[in-house]
Amino acid sequence: MIKRKKIIESILIWAILLIVGCLFLLPFLWMVLASFDKLALASIKIPKLTLDNYIAVMQNGDNRLSFMNGLYLACGSATITTLASILAAYPLSRFPISYKYKILFGLLFLTGLPITAVMVPVYQMFVALNLQNSLTTTMIFMGASAIPYSIWLMKNFLDIVSIELEEAALVDGASRFKCLLKITIPLAFPGIAMVFISSFSGAWGNFFVPYILLQSPDKFPIALKIYQFFGQHGYINYGMVSAFSMIYMMPSLLLYIVSQRVMSLGFSMSGGNKE
Repeated sequence: MIKRKKIIESILIWAILLIVGCLFLLPFLWMVLASFDKLALASIKIPKLTLDNYIAVMQNGDNRLSFMNGLYLACGSATITTLASILAAYPLSRFPISYKYKILFGLLFLTGLPITAVMVPVYQMFVALNLQNSLTTTMIFMGASAIPYSIWLMKNFLDIVSIELEEAALVDGASRFKCLLKITIPLAFPGIAMVFISSFSGAWGNFFVPYILLQSPDKFPIALKIYQFFGQHGYINYGMVSAFSMIYMMPSLLLYIVSQRVMSLGFSMSGGNKE
């Protein structure tokens, strides 16, 4: 009886997982097939394979510019977030700071604060300082808004690095900055890479912040361009939209594939944190 109950439970679990998997897989399958179909419709069908949609998308100068704008915002903000989180997380990890855990819980609170809650005052500040409609200032804000979560994550990775190694280097005359640069960062590199990838993916897919802070179409990143893409041709061209979406997902996908080993090490580091 117990064995039969376990079998039924296993069947139900696998059935639920299969349904959930199909809900995610079918839209993705439609997008892949439609991207190679010049006459794609809002239904899955086996297309007559062609690269016309990809060629049409990439031949458009505005599309290429939006792709480069997106890379600039994502790479720049991820770099800012990663560097700032290292410098902020290091003292939290290494020094007996008063109210350390209150600071960390404060960062955790800021992590849960929705970006929509602060965009109205942020926009007013940008207008008052004449900073709106600038890719650079938008990039800086996107990087700054991701710092609280990244500090929390980065501290966990830095905690894994043995402090005895730094103490030995300090005895030999190394400075704190040299210890950070030569010992802590190389040993914590998987975790640092994981923070960078997480920040890059968040910025690459960020629609709301550029939508509020940028007004010129020539400065729109690719996340905004997809939104506009639906009405560019007077009707929904499913084939071109799908090809554009496939191109849009390539940087994040390639980054995860290339960094798969580094990320797996980063996850193992995070799981090994005992503090």
